[in-house]
Formats: sequence, C-alpha cells, structure tokens
Amino acid sequence: MTNESKAILTKFSRQIPQSVLGPERVNYIVDHIEELSVEDRSSLINLANYLLETMIERDASDIELGGHGASGYVWFRVQGIKARVKDLPQFTIDEASTLIASLLNINQRRHLLVSRNLDFSYTFRYFKENADVRFRADAYFDLDSLALNMRAISSRLRTIESLGFHPYALQTMSHSHIKFGLTLITGITGSGKSTTLDAIIDYHNKFDPAHVVIIASPVEYVHNSNVSIIKHREVGRDVLSFQEGVVQALRQDPDIIVIGEMRDPDTIMAALEVTDTGHKVFSTLHTSSAVESIDRIIAEVNPAEQERVRMRLADVLISIVSQKLIPGIDGKLVLAKEVLVVTPSVRAAIKNNNTSEIYMMVNQGGNLGMITMEQDLIRLYQQRRISKESAVSFANNKTRIRQLLKAV
Repeated sequence: MTNESKAILTKFSRQIPQSVLGPERVNYIVDHIEELSVEDRSSLINLANYLLETMIERDASDIELGGHGASGYVWFRVQGIKARVKDLPQFTIDEASTLIASLLNINQRRHLLVSRNLDFSYTFRYFKENADVRFRADAYFDLDSLALNMRAISSRLRTIESLGFHPYALQTMSHSHIKFGLTLITGITGSGKSTTLDAIIDYHNKFDPAHVVIIASPVEYVHNSNVSIIKHREVGRDVLSFQEGVVQALRQDPDIIVIGEMRDPDTIMAALEVTDTGHKVFSTLHTSSAVESIDRIIAEVNPAEQERVRMRLADVLISIVSQKLIPGIDGKLVLAKEVLVVTPSVRAAIKNNNTSEIYMMVNQGGNLGMITMEQDLIRLYQQRRISKESAVSFANNKTRIRQLLKAV
C-alpha cells in the first residue's frame, strides 16, 4: 500500500512542468489535484493515515511533513524531542505538498493559498483500537512549498482533580459557584492549555446542567453532552472568526462560552463584553505568567481604549492559570502552574495600573488557592519529580527561585 501510494505521488509530481517555479508549483498542485481518480485520492489518504498510525504507535505527540526544512523526512516529536524518522518513506518537496493538499477540501485549499496558513482538524478511524482519532493540524508555506504539523489529540480526558487545583481556586472556575466571570488558561504553545480547558469542560459536564459553546481553531477534543449540552464551533468551518463566534453565541442561550484563544483586539473586546453580560467565559493566551496575561490584554487594544479595558477586565476577571510542562526526572512531562485568584486587592491593583504588586499577592495567597510558578516548581523539586536545573530553567523569576532553593 505504501509503495503504491508513493508511486502515485511520484507520478503526479513529475507532471508538474519544470517551467512552473516557486509558489506557482503549489498553485499547480492545488489546481490539478482534483484530476486524480477517487481511488488515487483514497490511496494518498491511506498513506497519510499510515503515517499517523505509526505516530500513535510510537507515542509521538507531533508529526512534521513537507517543506524545505524537513529535508525529505517525516519527523516525530517523542517526549519533547523532535527527530527525523528514517524508517518511514521520504518525500520530495512536490510529493509532500501533494500529500498535504490531498487532505484538504476545496475551500480549505483556497484559504491556504490566500492566507498562506490553515488551521484545521483531522479525524480517521484507527482500526487497531476501533476508535476515531483526532489531530490538530496546521498547514503552511516553507520556502514556497507546503509543510504540515499535526498534533495528536488525546482520546482520554484528564480529570480536573488530577491537575491539583486548590478547592478554592476550583470554585472560581465552577459555573455552579460563580455564574459569570472570565478565567484564563495561559502558557506557551505545547504547555497543555487545551488539556486543562477540556478538563474544566468535562468537570461541568458531569454535574452542571449548562449550555456550553466552544469556539476553537481548530476543535480538538469533541465532548459528548452528558449533564451539560455542549456545542462545538470550529473557526473557518462553522464560524468565520473567534469574534463572530462570541457575538453569535449571545443569541444561542449559552451559560458557558469557551474561546479557544484571545488572539486579537476584536476577540478580546468581544470576550470582555460577553462576560460583562453575565456569562462564564474561559479562554487562553500565549503568556507565561498571571501578571503578564493582564498586561498583555490591556496592551493589545488601542491606547485610547486601554483605560476602559483595564477597568472592565478588573471587574470581570475571576482567575488565571499559567502553566508549563517541565521535563521530569522519569522522562515524562510534569505540569507546573501559577494560579491567580482575583481578590479585592488584586482587582484594585489592576484598576490602579499597579500590576507589579500582584506577584506578591499571589505569593502570599496560598490559603485562597494561589501559587506562583516558582512555588510550584519548588514543590515539584521537593517531590523529586523535576531536577534543580529544570526548576531554575523554567522559572519566570530566576532570583526568586534561587532564593527558594537555598531555603529548601
């Protein structure tokens, strides 16, 4: 099967005229890929599925394919380390671009050519486990050729209890305890934000008769409605943008709105407004600390709007979880997190533009479920789950972590 699929790719790529150069080669592939027979298209999809099956069997989190940087190889990330997989088929740049294009529908291919990037989800039936498996995918251009990253979406949800939140911090995230307000889950790419969000959704789905609307790019884990009714809206597929998804959600009678990412000023403003109308909102940011998250939201909007946004954010913000995945001593990744619970003192610091004071409030707020990243790294170090070097390397405040280490 692999050899037949590879032969289809080779034959198709050889038909591209040598006079077609640069980005026009991808345009040619996109324009002509529909000329492949149904059988050939199916064979290419089976080849892609074979690569993904291999990825699952080797416990890889990500696969990279195509583009100049791949050097013709398929690459896997296993336990945080990305390396070429030498026993899988190699692909020329045109072959890889063709394989990637074969996974997309007509509208997706058009969007990719215009935007030069496409986030999408991908699902196929994994017969060895008799289950559908899902992937978060990103197709993009690398030196005028197509490249693809796909990340495996775990079919097993982590429970909220396994994430180690203080009961009071967990209350701030509970819709049954606080009916409205904004909770942010922050961290760099690959820090487990989606896993935490899904755990929060699943937590509500077990006991809260709420309407949950998830707006994501792409939708990763698909929740089955249990006690809650859960709707999934994928940006670019079910709705045009995060902002439109948030605005439209107001007409869909939601209790909880999950915004995959507050990535632009329009989405930030929409999120604050919908929270202000009395909804429970969860969202993510690419920031590494609670204070940085607050400052980033305010800095993202027009300077003329910043004072109003600061006041509104102070009024609606409930909690922030900033997290990192740290290499553990046993070779597995370990979750470290900073938790801010918004108290009257924190709210006043935001309104008065004194966010630099918030770190010490978190440092001293353990009885309210708060913890700094440095305190949590020390906890993990004392439990012998991470090394001293990792604790220092992943700390936001290097001076503080060294002080804490001396006291251990």
